[in-house]
Formats: sequence, structure tokens, C-alpha cells
Amino acid sequence: QVQLVESGGGSVQAGGSARLSCAASRDTSSSYCMTWFRQVPGKEREGIAVIYPTNGNTNYADSVKGRFTVSRDNGDKTLYLQMNSLKPEDTAMYYCALGLSSKCWIGDNWAATSAYDFWGQGTQVTVSA
Repeated sequence: QVQLVESGGGSVQAGGSARLSCAASRDTSSSYCMTWFRQVPGKEREGIAVIYPTNGNTNYADSVKGRFTVSRDNGDKTLYLQMNSLKPEDTAMYYCALGLSSKCWIGDNWAATSAYDFWGQGTQVTVSA
């Protein structure tokens, strides 16, 4: 079992930046995709950024590409999401998730909630105009 705890959410002005962190209870890089999702009321949870096991390659949703950067460090126990040029439409609850590579490293499965085994409780990001 892997425990995940997000932090770094809060209120940000449009055009500003924020960095989210997700602390994992163990090293995850060899076996798990580490992914950020976000969700707003009434909509499905959206996969926005993934970092793959071992090679560290990344993918992003079109909605955040070029503005957000996912990374990891601390012996691959911490996942980060650097968010720049924030827009009001980025307002959401942000979640980190871990998925076995056999599930998430197939096509576009990285962005599917069904590919993930462990979830944090989320951190709210609110972007004001």
C-alpha cells in the first residue's frame, strides 16, 4: 500500500504560478506511473500530467501543455506539479495518483482514472481573474 498526500494548493491570481507536491510513502519510480488529475464539480476527473516509471518521460493534457511541468525527486518519493501562467479555468481540486505500469503505460491510459491504484485526498487550487 502506498500513501499519498498532496500539498501546495491555495488561491492564485491569473497569470501567476504555483507548485503542488505529492509525498509518497515509498519509492515508486520503478513500478508506477505518477500522475496529476484535476476535477471540478459536475465534471469527470481529468488526467493532466504523468511521469512514467524508470525513464522519467512525461505526457500532458492539451489543456495544460506548455504551462505545467511534472517532475519527481527525493528518491522518487515526491511528485511535483509546477503550474505557470495560471488561468481561472485551472481552478479545480488537484489529485495525485499512482498506477501500475502495466495499466497506465499503454496508449492514452495514463489519463484514465481506471489505470490508477492509489490516490491522494486532493488539494484545492483557485485561480482568480
